Amino acid sequence: MATILNRTTTFATNGTVTAAGLHNLIDDTSIYAGLITTQTELTTVGTADQILIAVGGVSDTGAPRRATVQNLFEDALTGGTFVNLSLTGALTYGTATGNRTVSTSATITTGTIPNLTAGTTTSTAATITNGTITNGTITTALIPTLTAGTTTGTAGIFTSGTITTLNSTTGTIGSFNSTTGTIGNFTTTLTGDVTISTGSATVGTRVAVVNTAQEYTAAHNFNATTLTSGNSIAWDLSSNQVARLVLSTNGTMADASNKVDGSVYILLVTQGTGSNTLAWNATYKWPGGTAPTLTIGSAKSDIFTFISNGTSLFGVASQNYS
Repeated sequence: MATILNRTTTFATNGTVTAAGLHNLIDDTSIYAGLITTQTELTTVGTADQILIAVGGVSDTGAPRRATVQNLFEDALTGGTFVNLSLTGALTYGTATGNRTVSTSATITTGTIPNLTAGTTTSTAATITNGTITNGTITTALIPTLTAGTTTGTAGIFTSGTITTLNSTTGTIGSFNSTTGTIGNFTTTLTGDVTISTGSATVGTRVAVVNTAQEYTAAHNFNATTLTSGNSIAWDLSSNQVARLVLSTNGTMADASNKVDGSVYILLVTQGTGSNTLAWNATYKWPGGTAPTLTIGSAKSDIFTFISNGTSLFGVASQNYS
């Protein structure tokens, strides 16, 4: 490395060189930045590579000390404060005991967020691939995949906060408990059942509750099921409570399946060719024990109304509609 020597020290031609004179020559040697830039550049720097550092508080005449790159980052950078820092590459956090604040956006792949407050963003905020949120407010959240794993505590519980919009495009929510807060909009396609095991449900304009008396303000109807004419005519009562049958031949109503105690069923029978007969299985019960005779005549219709006790169908007939 080139140096600048102390030119105030001179020696006579062919004179005697003394030790004191040599010291005076090199004691004020300086290394300038321009001389450093002319050196060969290292393309990679290892943690064990050494650099020279002038120790703070030591006079300019003190010799610089050597340090490794590892010590530089562990000692000098750990305790420092960076007012303006721009990182263009990937940033990976290790184990930290302090606070980590991201001002604009963050993608968290794994971990626990003790407190999360969403700020103003221009894109989709709070994208969480996997993790647990114990407290906070999420105004808009898209969870691409959420799968509850094994934890020592309770997983997947929002104990406090408000979820304005929750969209689950893919994944499984093992347990979803909202003890406090409001879910503004919740849209889902169910592949299973929804069960309310305890508590009361508040009836809204589009919600029916089975154990609460309700008054409907719009029509509710059954789409009639068409039975197939034949020698033995099957009727699955679970398909519909209203059915119609157009007779093209003499037939017998077989024992209806899936009878429910207390349910009402209606059957509309119409003559196709005009003179077909209809017999009834013994589980159909009639006033006085006598089944009604079907009305004869093409396009003539009879209506049979039944109430079930779970085993039999007790019926009455309204006949001869044309």
